[in-house]
Amino acid sequence: VPPIDPVRIGYVGVGGMGSAHVRNLLRIPGVEIRALCDIVPEKVERASAWVVEAGQSKPEAYTKGPTDFRRLCERNDLDLVYNATPWEWHVPICVAAMENGKHAATEVPAATTLDECWQLVEVAEKTRRHCVMMENCCYDRPEMLCLNLVKKGLLGEILHAEAGYLHDLREVKFSSEGEGLWRRAHSTRRNANLYPTHGLGPVSQCLDINRGDRFDYLVSVSSPSRGLQEYAAAHVQPPDPRASEHYVLGDVNVSLIQTALGKVITLYHDTNLPRPYSRIHIVQGTKGLFEKYPDRVYIEDRSPKAHQWDTLADYQEFDHPLWKTEGERAKGAGHGGMDYLEDYRLIWALRHGQPLDFDVYDAAAWSAVTPLSEESLRRRGQPAAFPDFTRGFWRTPRALHVMSVEA
Repeated sequence: VPPIDPVRIGYVGVGGMGSAHVRNLLRIPGVEIRALCDIVPEKVERASAWVVEAGQSKPEAYTKGPTDFRRLCERNDLDLVYNATPWEWHVPICVAAMENGKHAATEVPAATTLDECWQLVEVAEKTRRHCVMMENCCYDRPEMLCLNLVKKGLLGEILHAEAGYLHDLREVKFSSEGEGLWRRAHSTRRNANLYPTHGLGPVSQCLDINRGDRFDYLVSVSSPSRGLQEYAAAHVQPPDPRASEHYVLGDVNVSLIQTALGKVITLYHDTNLPRPYSRIHIVQGTKGLFEKYPDRVYIEDRSPKAHQWDTLADYQEFDHPLWKTEGERAKGAGHGGMDYLEDYRLIWALRHGQPLDFDVYDAAAWSAVTPLSEESLRRRGQPAAFPDFTRGFWRTPRALHVMSVEA
């Protein structure tokens, strides 16, 4: 699309992640935050104060209930509507934004059903507006170093990847504020890989998904559900209604994805059991492999000792150019700086009229894992086919725009 400068933003949902994004955006040149929306007026007031402190005019507030974002989207002085709301609101907000002529950005996942995935694709195509899912883990420094190794051919042909989201969220899910108000409810309704994109996004870029290959089908299995039940029994007592909740989400989900070119991805989800944090990030090629958690690399004929790992320190010459140019500015931002970089890249692309680092087809494909894993589980692990959201365009190799960054 033509360059936009400045990028005028309306932000919906300024709780935990939304507040972090607003603070990032206020540090990026060429941004004006014109409107803020949340069901909690105090959160809008807090974020408004940050905008004013940054030297901008006080944004207009939209706090008249859950659907007040529609009034925000109808404004004629916005270019982008960005949201960090509970999952079920991502699609309605993005659709309202695009149908009112704005670009749309959403926190993960972009959608929770296949119909919603298609809706995002079709509205984006009809309106010719960007619809991007803001997957911050694609900007983590080790993952970007890995991507650089892949694109330079050092790992050879990539054949297999492992990824996941392994994060003990029991305390978060049972909190009386923030995500605890809504996230736990999904565990009472759905047995699936509920949160696939943090691990899947980075390895998808290494495998050229939607840019020469695509997800073909998956099979999914889950363990029994125990973690939330035991946590509730230990921490919640009647008459608290949480004490009588029933959970169906399997504590550990494993989904195998086959791509159209025969590559394989093993994807894990584990948020209800005690464990240290890990996303798992393994990219295996014909010449070597990269692993994160722990960070290590092995490349045949480059690693000095056969069958022994190198450290990432041995590969700092392959640090991604984005981290070389923007790493200092990213310091202090959320999740080690990757939150700032995802916001920076979105604004940079819009200001320069360049393609985004990922697009609506990526948002749909990465998010589709949840409903497809649910379908496979219902059918005792039978394959569930991915829709081709690109309608065949995946066969046309396309540059991954983030690889055009120069140090």
